[in-house]
Formats: sequence, structure tokens, C-alpha cells
Amino acid sequence: MVTGGGRGIGQSISVELARNGANVVVADLDPDEMAETRRRVEELGGEALCVEMDLTRPESIERAVDYAVEEFGTVEILVNNAGIAGPTATCDEVTVEQWDQTMAVNLRGAFLMTRSVLPVMKREGYGRIVNIASVTGKRPVPHRTPYATSKMGLIGFTRSLAAEVGRYDINANVVCPGSVEGPRIERVFRRHAEANGHTAEEVKEMEMEKSARKELVSPENVARTVTLLCSSMTDQMTGQDLNVSAGKVMY
Repeated sequence: MVTGGGRGIGQSISVELARNGANVVVADLDPDEMAETRRRVEELGGEALCVEMDLTRPESIERAVDYAVEEFGTVEILVNNAGIAGPTATCDEVTVEQWDQTMAVNLRGAFLMTRSVLPVMKREGYGRIVNIASVTGKRPVPHRTPYATSKMGLIGFTRSLAAEVGRYDINANVVCPGSVEGPRIERVFRRHAEANGHTAEEVKEMEMEKSARKELVSPENVARTVTLLCSSMTDQMTGQDLNVSAGKVMY
């Protein structure tokens, strides 16, 4: 199961998992975007199910997991990828509603998804959980306190989860991308530009300069890292946070 699998990183993860033999349940809110992910999976000869799901509603998550188990018999892999950027504002300008919404999707949603699949994984005695955080959860970024807090929380959640479920042959790891190419980061650049008196292109250039490779990260590179963590090559890797940041963050 891949949350937010209809576009961006989530779509790339869904396709890469299918390329490596997985059946994929694409969980998202947008049916058209999910249909495109399914098309790409089926082009590879894989099978994909699309399920509309709202991460802020526990009953919606439970229905999605039940559907996945009904169709495929189990859930062996969960990728908690769905997330929102949250507001770009100083801490004193962030509203309670903005804060709560960011936490509800980015952190509470991952908890609710994980809670729903764990009984299935424990029953089978196997599972691989990969949470998608961000390097923003590991370094200070002005005007992004809700987002940074949610992503750091996701790292802590992953480590505690790994310690709890390892005895069931369930691994939990977290991937921390840097600035990933695509429409979402372009929107973030525009918001940062408005907040700091720069152009969006200037913000983009400054972000690339922060990385050792002087480039943005491709969704495909994030997807390949996720797939590695779901493979037998990393059976004894759990509780780890891996950066895919082109060298922007090295800790």
C-alpha cells in the first residue's frame, strides 16, 4: 500500500515497487491521478488497485486496508508517503487550524495507517514499513515550523515502532528526501520567494547550492531507496533514517 500514490514521489514509488514484482494498492484522494499510476503499473505487467482514502478519517483508512486484504490476501509493505506542505509563515502567524491540519495528515495519518496494517503483518509474521519524512525534519528551516515538526515526529515514530515490532519480522525505516523535483517543490519555492523578497528561481538556485551535488532530487531516486528498504537486501536494517538529498543533509 502506498499512500499519496497518485502523483509525485508516491507515483514513482508505486511504479518502482511494481517493477520489482509487487502488487500495489494506490491510496489517494484523486481518482484521475490514481488511474494514471495504475496505467503505468499495468504497462509493466503489474497489478494495481486504486482506493480513495482520506488520511484524516480512521474509518476511511480501515476500509482501504480491508479492501487491500480482501483483494490480495495480505499487506506486506506499507509506504506512508502522503503529506502536505503546510503553511509558509512565521510561527506566530501560523493558525491553530493550519498546525492541526499539517499534523493530522503528515503524522497522525501515518500512525493511523500503521495501526491498521500492523495486525495483518503480525499475523503473517512479516512486514516492511517505510515512512517518507524530509530533511526539513533534521535541519532548521524558517517559516516551516508545522511541516518540520511533523517530519521530525515521523522519524521518532519510526524508531520507536521499529523497536516494538522487530520481533515479528517487521522492519520500519524512514526516508528523508531533500528538495524533490516536481510541482510541489515549485509551489514551496514560490511561497518562500514571497515571504523573503526573492524570485522563485532565486530560491530554487539557493536550495540547489545547499546540496553537495548542486541539484534537486529526482522522485525515481527516492523510489529506488524505498524499494531497497522493502527488499531482502535490507532484512536487518530497521529503525534507520536514510537521506536522499543530493548531499544537502549528511546526518
